[in-house]
Amino acid sequence: MHVNQMNEMTQGNQKRQPEIVAGAYGDVNGDGIVDYVFLTAVHAADPSSPYLEKITLHIQDGATHRIHDVSLSKDGNSGYNPTVFLGDFTGDGIVDILVSIDSGGSGAFTFDYVYSFVNDQAKKLFDFNKYNEQNQYNVTFLDNFKVSVQSPATGKSYLLDISDRGAEYLSQIYYQNGKLKHQVQGMADGVSGFYPVDLDRNGVYEIQAYQMISGLYHADSFGYIINTLKWDGKEFKVWQQWMAIYGMEMHQ
Repeated sequence: MHVNQMNEMTQGNQKRQPEIVAGAYGDVNGDGIVDYVFLTAVHAADPSSPYLEKITLHIQDGATHRIHDVSLSKDGNSGYNPTVFLGDFTGDGIVDILVSIDSGGSGAFTFDYVYSFVNDQAKKLFDFNKYNEQNQYNVTFLDNFKVSVQSPATGKSYLLDISDRGAEYLSQIYYQNGKLKHQVQGMADGVSGFYPVDLDRNGVYEIQAYQMISGLYHADSFGYIINTLKWDGKEFKVWQQWMAIYGMEMHQ
C-alpha cells in the first residue's frame, strides 16, 4: 500500500500524512492465504520527535487485496513504538492481532488491544481500558513497616516488608516503634507491560499484563502485579497472578 493512498492531515502550512510504522504477515481471516496486518500513524509536528498520533490498524486481505481499517480508542491511539504481534490467543487455530503502544512519560503505561479477524470481521477481544477498570488494587501501609496489596478482582492479597527502605524514608510514615503516624495509601497503575507467552506450550498464547505498585509517589515503586490472562471462550480471564517485588542489594 502506498503512503499517498492514505488520508492526509494538514496542520498549519505543513502537511503530515499517515505512514506505515509497523507490520506483520499471517493468515488472520482463516482462508489459508497470508494477509498483511499493519499500523499507520501521523508523526508529531516536531519532526525530531518519535511521538506518533492517530495510530490505526489495517488488515490487507491476501486473497482480495482489500484493506480493512480498524480505529483504535481515541485515548489510546497516540504514543511511541507501536508494534503488531500475530498469534493464536483463542485456540481456534487462526492467528489473532495484538497491538501495543507505549504512552511515554513518567507513567510508562501501554495501550494494548487484541483483535480477531476471522471471516474478515474485526472483533475486539481485549481493550486496555476495560482491563484497567476491572483490575485495580488497594495498596495500604500497615504498622510494623508492612504494606498490604489487595486484588478485589481475584480475592488475593500480598504483604510486603519495607523495613529495609531506610530511616529517612520510613520516618515520613512511621514512629520509631513501627506505628503509623497516619493512614497512608499507595497506588497502582494500569497496564504498563503486555506480553504474549505460551506457558503451557500448547501453541495457544496467554498474555502477561504488568501493573506497577507504588507507595508515597509514583517513582516509589515496590514492584509489579503480574496477571497471566487466558481466553475462556468469551473473554480474557486472570489465570495466574503474582506480586513481583524488587530485590535489595545484599550487604557483606
